[in-house]
Amino acid sequence: MANMPQDVGKEAIGKKGWLGAHKWLILRRLSQLSILAAFVAGPWFGLWIVKGNLAYSYTLDVLPLTDPYILLQSVISGVTPETVALIGVAIVLAFYALVGGRVYCSWVCPVNMVTDAAAWLRRKLGIRGASHASRSTRYWILALTLILPLITGGIIWELVNPVSIMFRGIVFSMGLAWVLILAIFLFDLLVSRDGWCGHYCPVGAFYSLLSNRAVVRVSAINRDACDDCMDCFNVCPEPQVIKPALKGAPKGIGPVITGNQCTNCGRCIDVCAVNVFQFGNRYSNDSKSGLQSAEEYSKHTV
Repeated sequence: MANMPQDVGKEAIGKKGWLGAHKWLILRRLSQLSILAAFVAGPWFGLWIVKGNLAYSYTLDVLPLTDPYILLQSVISGVTPETVALIGVAIVLAFYALVGGRVYCSWVCPVNMVTDAAAWLRRKLGIRGASHASRSTRYWILALTLILPLITGGIIWELVNPVSIMFRGIVFSMGLAWVLILAIFLFDLLVSRDGWCGHYCPVGAFYSLLSNRAVVRVSAINRDACDDCMDCFNVCPEPQVIKPALKGAPKGIGPVITGNQCTNCGRCIDVCAVNVFQFGNRYSNDSKSGLQSAEEYSKHTV
């Protein structure tokens, strides 16, 4: 019998213990909080581990990191990037091409903590119903954010980007940033499950484009043991990516989740009491034909 949303992960906690059923969630929170701590250590305590922000930064005065989405908007607006910014972009692109672009959403983005909290509370309260917006809406918004710099000569998206606003608010003072963050929380809680990240956020849409050939993947390696409890679907922010690998439909699909919307958050691994999922690589599918079928299927389920 499928678990009710309020009971998601209960069986996994019983079999693996609380820590075992929250391992990847805990590691993600440590990652997100550590990144924020590295940035605020300078302004707050004078310990400049990282200088800059999530758009452009220097780590230990050696490692440049540049957000490719922001740089692209800058170039479109007419800005000529410096060499060090291009080096920073190359490093970031290489990293996300390896581990998957949506890793940014689940392991780096501070707004993810807000939307995850809304999703958790939504399950606890048993709130149902969702927005009917297509998940492809975020790509239309992404296109708009790239057209506006061409028209206006400025990076318009950064004026309303919740990630940047929340980051600036945490480092300097939240102020009115709380209003936007609260609005996203309430929207995800009351209006649409995983609404902001799953349907509207152009940042996630952009980074998903870097995931098409990512090596690190979640695999339903033990899918024959699946008991259809639906816990993985209930916690996954992009549940449409699970079914092809888990059910092998259409025929011939291997167990690796190849959909570029997968955030590699690891929650499906955490909440599965029968250990269906684990982290692996994209090359461990049953067959080359199966891998291609899964990618084709994912394109039609975005």
